[in-house]
Amino acid sequence: MTNRRGLLIILSSPSGAGKSTLTRRLRAWDASLSFSVSATTRAPREGEVDGVDYHFLSDAQFRQDVAEGEMLEHAHVFGNFYGSPRRPVQAAIDQGRDVLFDIDWQGAQQIANSALQAHVLSIFLLPPSIAELRARLEKRGQDSAEVIAKRMQKSWDEISHWDSYDFVLVNDDLDETEARLKSIVTAARLRRSQQPGLTDHVRALQSEFQETQ
Repeated sequence: MTNRRGLLIILSSPSGAGKSTLTRRLRAWDASLSFSVSATTRAPREGEVDGVDYHFLSDAQFRQDVAEGEMLEHAHVFGNFYGSPRRPVQAAIDQGRDVLFDIDWQGAQQIANSALQAHVLSIFLLPPSIAELRARLEKRGQDSAEVIAKRMQKSWDEISHWDSYDFVLVNDDLDETEARLKSIVTAARLRRSQQPGLTDHVRALQSEFQETQ
């Protein structure tokens, strides 16, 4: 039996709040962390590998998996379904491996209400200010002014759901936020629900205690 169960670590934030950078740092800190590979009904793009980039499913198979509770969360986006298959995640946490989810608040709520809810750790990243959030998006130099405006509009929808997460971090200093994030993950790994061997250990202590009486 493994010493602990894995966590479903959900990281959510508005675009530009530093989630991608912090995710990279978290994985550099612990190489055993892996991303959940999503399922989708869209066609594979050139170079994409089934089971690595996505699990490519037919529309009928995806709908069946949802009906049978095989998707931890799912959404319909631009004509295609996307979701997080339950079985690979279940296998990972049973083996003591943590799984990262880069999803929005709607997906986070679905996973938090799923059959694996006892093992969920949800963290939301806030920017220090709206002005700073816009400045970070503009500094990227990747998007037009129109796209940035749309991202900013969507960002408030994301921020408005901050209070549905277990932990909320204001990313005003990247290094400090990284340190807090690591502390949260380390503490969550020690939850009673993550340590399957505790009950047997306490029973052994009880038996030993009774023998000494």
